[in-house]
Amino acid sequence: MRFSSNNYWDFVAVIAGILFTLAFAPFDYSYLALAALSLLFASWQNISPGRALLRGYLFGLGSFGLGVSWVYISIHDFGRANIASSGLLTGIFVGFWALFPGLAGYLSVKILPINRGLISMMSIPVVWLLVEYFRGDLVLNGFPWLQIAYSQLETPLAGYIPVVGVYGTGFLAALTASIILCIFQTRKYWLLLTIVLAVIWTTGSILQAIKWTQAIGNPIQVSLIQGNITQDQKWLPENRINTLLHYKKMTEQHWNSAVIVWPETSIPAYLSEVNEWFLLPLSEAARQHNTDLIVSLPAHGISEKEKYNAVMTLGKEMAIYRKKHLLPFGEYMPWQPVSGFILNSLAIKLGNFKSGGIDQPLLKAAGYPFITSICYEDAFGNEGIRGLPDAAYLVNVTNDGWFGDSIEPYQHLQIARMRAVETGRFLLRSTNTGATAIVAPDGKIISQAPLFKATTLNGMLTPMGGMTPYARLGDTPIVYSMLILLFVMVVLARRQKVKG
Repeated sequence: MRFSSNNYWDFVAVIAGILFTLAFAPFDYSYLALAALSLLFASWQNISPGRALLRGYLFGLGSFGLGVSWVYISIHDFGRANIASSGLLTGIFVGFWALFPGLAGYLSVKILPINRGLISMMSIPVVWLLVEYFRGDLVLNGFPWLQIAYSQLETPLAGYIPVVGVYGTGFLAALTASIILCIFQTRKYWLLLTIVLAVIWTTGSILQAIKWTQAIGNPIQVSLIQGNITQDQKWLPENRINTLLHYKKMTEQHWNSAVIVWPETSIPAYLSEVNEWFLLPLSEAARQHNTDLIVSLPAHGISEKEKYNAVMTLGKEMAIYRKKHLLPFGEYMPWQPVSGFILNSLAIKLGNFKSGGIDQPLLKAAGYPFITSICYEDAFGNEGIRGLPDAAYLVNVTNDGWFGDSIEPYQHLQIARMRAVETGRFLLRSTNTGATAIVAPDGKIISQAPLFKATTLNGMLTPMGGMTPYARLGDTPIVYSMLILLFVMVVLARRQKVKG
């Protein structure tokens, strides 16, 4: 069979997708993201919108096929589905999210065919960013995994994160990829484009030196408990007492810390089941030691049918936060009744939680209010800035035990680090099996616990005040700016076509 040019570029799109994922944790070859997008954008030239959709989809299959392969572990190992069902559901998951790079390709060629010069080529990063926003914030409550900005935490582009957030930084990364392609292809503009590229990256490096927030108090000693209770053992009724005693014992060894944090649902029982005999005495012990304890457990609402994933503070103040941004197909079931019927037929039982709502008061520990996020909530920048400037630091509790020894815990920590940079706050991240970490306001990991080991991570945090530009404005200005920019480019391209 003859290997045509079309076949060649189709194959390149798949390889580019795989290279793209290698830019993210735990591989961390950051600059591969730029090379991968340059290859993808090159594959969209001088073809039909349908072919661009295909190549974008093939890119997505390569990227998500590697990047979210951990879904299989969750479904098979802990959801107890058989191999065929697990493979089928993982394939559907990957295939669905691969549609979005395909959509970016289709729109890029349909709106501004990419054989019309420089304006058309510069429009691709705008389309890419808008599709990332659509996928990351709107579809199925948002799925921001493998958004390009997360791969740039170790490059000069990280300087833009506290200014324009994930989407603004993602646009600049995609623009870089497009400019690199143009430099290789356009002799007429190569010097101008090189200067533009140099300005973008030099400015990012300069921005990294700016401190947008400042200390408002003395350093605080903290302890993060990583219990390492495996997911298949965590909820067994016969293990409940031992689990509670395990966390209690680890906590009692660190009463000298001002703040102690337990991971997501570290208490494998509803609040009403453990409040009187376990939580209240534990809270009193914390108060006597002048320690604030942050724990996590499920809680009922007015009725037993009303369930919440929650975080509680014990010690000087007892208060509760109820998770507001729920995980689709994990904590609630979208597309009912179809999704429920399919999963029930495969004998996969998932949670049915309620959202705690947006307007919840901040919890406090060590005398300072903090922003709470539970697991998946740390993937959304716009929600991570609610509570500023009052909040002095961030707390994330997570259980990535669902994904075993895969790349997911590393990817999730990378995502969480972005919230520290956007807000200019320290982040305390306590997980069940890893990756537990203390993150500085610049996104650097101060200390990290090893995965799959019961341990306590001790360290210091400094309460911070002030606001980054992103914390003041959020994502909305960037998204509207991209829409306006796309409109302007369409108008200029049509004028250029008329003159031609």
